[in-house]
Amino acid sequence: MIEFGERIADGVFSRYEGELLTSQRSDFQKIDVYEHPFFGRVLTLDDLIQTTTRDEFTYHEMLVHPALAARDRVERVLIIGGGDGGTLRHVLMHAPRSVVMCEIDEAVIHLCRELLPQLSDGAFEDPRAELVIGDGAAFVAEHEDAFDAIIVDGSDPVGPAVVLFSEEFYSACRRALRDDGVFISQTGSPIFQTDEFQMAYGNLTASFGRCHPYLSFVPTYPGTLWSYMSATKGEPLPDATGITARLSSREITCKLYSEAVHHGAFALPPFVKELCETARPVPVPRG
Repeated sequence: MIEFGERIADGVFSRYEGELLTSQRSDFQKIDVYEHPFFGRVLTLDDLIQTTTRDEFTYHEMLVHPALAARDRVERVLIIGGGDGGTLRHVLMHAPRSVVMCEIDEAVIHLCRELLPQLSDGAFEDPRAELVIGDGAAFVAEHEDAFDAIIVDGSDPVGPAVVLFSEEFYSACRRALRDDGVFISQTGSPIFQTDEFQMAYGNLTASFGRCHPYLSFVPTYPGTLWSYMSATKGEPLPDATGITARLSSREITCKLYSEAVHHGAFALPPFVKELCETARPVPVPRG
């Protein structure tokens, strides 16, 4: 057993004990997979926990379903990032005609398909899924009026992922969405990563005119409380009405997400509202 984990803030660390199954360095980052006695298989990138087989549903369900279960029509979806395949698996539950997944680091996909196959559960082999290896920001900039939903399953805004928090990127996503499309991204811990949260809110609002944060929890992420942001060209995400019926008609069974959870996730506590009120657009250089 060896220790692994991350520094969260001054004097705050997460520590786990497990067996290192593999460690390799791609062209972009260090990739490790551990076996943990409670969380099962654990994927880390540059020593930051990305997902585990035990709690992945808490993240993937809340990233995907609030956007897609609130809509009657889901035809074409773009996923940026998501190399472990969990987001792709959940998107395919909504029976879209096609899903494009653009991931910059092919090594993450290969490793997860080998050592964490339950996360994708065959999603990469689905004929509706198209896998593109490349820069997600460059890919989305090449499209206009093309997608019903764009879901960004990226890491923190460092290295190759920094551009995914920029106003330029969000504006490109807006152009790539159909008129009734929706954008969703994970945006970090509103407690430990307030700069990241406010950067995303400020830049998304500047690009779309407004955005709508929501909250949930991921046990292995810093602070457990985790944020996501949605944005649309026109009307905001519909309220929870009809979500239960849509999930049922699509034969989707969730462990965390539900119509009631959807409603509660958008009810922000005062400290998060204050972060939104004081957020401003932030220039983000390419990593």
